Amino acid sequence: MCLGGGSALLPAPIPPISLQEKQDVTRKLAGAGATIQELNTVRRALSMLKGGRLAHYAHPAQVVSLILSDVIGDPLDLIASGPTVPSEVWPEEVLSVLERYKLLNSLPASVKEVLERPSPSRSHKTDESSRSGRVLNAVIGSNSVALKSAGRRALELGFRPLVLAPGVCGDVRAVSKLYGLLARFACSREEPPPEIAAELLKLGPEVGVESWDLCRTMQVLGEGRTEGWGSTCLLAGGEPTVELTGKGQGGRNQELALRVGLELRGMQLPPTGPVFLSGGTDGQDGPTDAAGAITDGGLYEEAQAQALDVNNFLTNNDSYTFFSRLSAGQRLLVPGLTCTNVMDVHMLLIPPIPINIG
Repeated sequence: MCLGGGSALLPAPIPPISLQEKQDVTRKLAGAGATIQELNTVRRALSMLKGGRLAHYAHPAQVVSLILSDVIGDPLDLIASGPTVPSEVWPEEVLSVLERYKLLNSLPASVKEVLERPSPSRSHKTDESSRSGRVLNAVIGSNSVALKSAGRRALELGFRPLVLAPGVCGDVRAVSKLYGLLARFACSREEPPPEIAAELLKLGPEVGVESWDLCRTMQVLGEGRTEGWGSTCLLAGGEPTVELTGKGQGGRNQELALRVGLELRGMQLPPTGPVFLSGGTDGQDGPTDAAGAITDGGLYEEAQAQALDVNNFLTNNDSYTFFSRLSAGQRLLVPGLTCTNVMDVHMLLIPPIPINIG
């Protein structure tokens, strides 16, 4: 079984790199906001078993890898750093990632030594087991599967499901703005101003949402408004990132929910919505017991009434503490560990919108 967390559980650093040194590099990258793709690119370059080398060492045994994808786009070579999927990582590619996050000058000497070695010609070795048909890699779960299941459940509960995209990524600040704009577009009692659509189409590629998906989503939401549909459940998923500036307790889902709550503030929205949820499918968001949080346009006023300074909590990346103190933690999503990680699910519940006529 190959799934999220596999990279951490199968570290085996290339000598002379120590496990501690490899962990330090990974933590610094994650703290700087590196994507899971970038993290796994660096991990593979520093590992003895990733990038198909586990399957190579198992040859000639038959290897069957059942994969739960926790990476956007389901690239087999990046899920758990691809221990059964042959792939080559060039030192230049790794150095580019490290330079992007300004970590080149702080690398341990052992890591520099490994990255400065000539790229080994091991393609014929790592591909041998794959070419001989001794390795089977099969994706049995992904974010797309989770969104389809969530859509079926939403339909059973009386909502009209609408899937936006399974590849939402980028900084949570930009992602929260996307959901705020979608809420404004969906909840307009009249035809939304064209500036909203233009801003959405400009922002979409920055957060991993194709223009086609946004156009399709806006078209469906527009039809729902003019035809008087009931409540809509807009679904998306992926894995946004958070740039750490503080030392608080939280995770990307709770911070995203907090920021979306601010985006919804001040809009002319119906009293009953919209409501936004962001949760990790593994049941854990960061080093907390929560998977995420639920928010709406009343979040800011609720926090003010309880003397909670939202901006201070955001600056310190302390979203878990914020939601724990806000109304005794009622907005926290705490399902417990699920043992299944296919990234995050985002849900925007949009109530029926009364239309202004004539």
